[in-house]
Amino acid sequence: MKKLLLACFLVAGISVQAQIETPQPSPSAKLTQTVGLTEVTVEYSRPGMKGRKIFGELVPFGQLWRAGANANTKISFTDDVTIGGTLVKAGEYAIFVKPTAETWEVILYNDTSNWGTPQNWDDAKVVSTAVAPVNSMPYKTESFTIAIENLSNSGADLAFSWDKTYVVVPFKVPTDRKTTASIEKVMDGPAAADYFSAARYFLEEGKEMDKAKMWIDKAIDMTKDAPRFWYLRQQSLIYAKMGQKAEAIKIAKESMALAEKAGNNDYVKMNKDSIKEWSK
Repeated sequence: MKKLLLACFLVAGISVQAQIETPQPSPSAKLTQTVGLTEVTVEYSRPGMKGRKIFGELVPFGQLWRAGANANTKISFTDDVTIGGTLVKAGEYAIFVKPTAETWEVILYNDTSNWGTPQNWDDAKVVSTAVAPVNSMPYKTESFTIAIENLSNSGADLAFSWDKTYVVVPFKVPTDRKTTASIEKVMDGPAAADYFSAARYFLEEGKEMDKAKMWIDKAIDMTKDAPRFWYLRQQSLIYAKMGQKAEAIKIAKESMALAEKAGNNDYVKMNKDSIKEWSK
């Protein structure tokens, strides 16, 4: 019986050891970012410097690199986008890089099933290639990092950083086409919120201010029984953009009074600042 119990304890000890978890040398990461109306997702593994020289040694110049570690680094788009002047269809792609000391060739590849770089490279699977300059940073990034930066309604930058190297690949998304189509579709029977959203978008993009004014005026007219200070705020900005400063100040004061009543200090401050600027 004692021998049996001892054997059970030994087996239990082995079982416990088999369940030990340790950190991965290159931990996985996932980021999702909405750019305009397009969702962009990146999945990759993040190797560290660990005292090594990276580019030119660990990552050789002039050779294909997986842009990370372990399985393929993947990027996906919910809409067609434009990278390096090439239209890339909505979908998921592997990212590969061919670095030199001066530039990176960033490649999107439509086969994401590889571990590392493909054993048999197929040029027919390359969907886009963008050449981007290498920027030298004054500080080191210990872990390889991919980020989506400098967001605008129409695009963003796909940014890579490791050691003192920083590389940016801009891409464009079809926000204007999608938003304009949405506006045209909804305008057959829009609600106040639709007019407001359309006017705000045209103001942000600097498109046809006459239309923006017409739409925001309709939104305000449709909400007279319950005027909304954020609607009035947008109306004042549109009027100011069109050079109608006196009317913009009048509307901003009305917006500020309603914001004070609602206890929204942010809108109170924004309106105060605008009134001061437009009164000069």
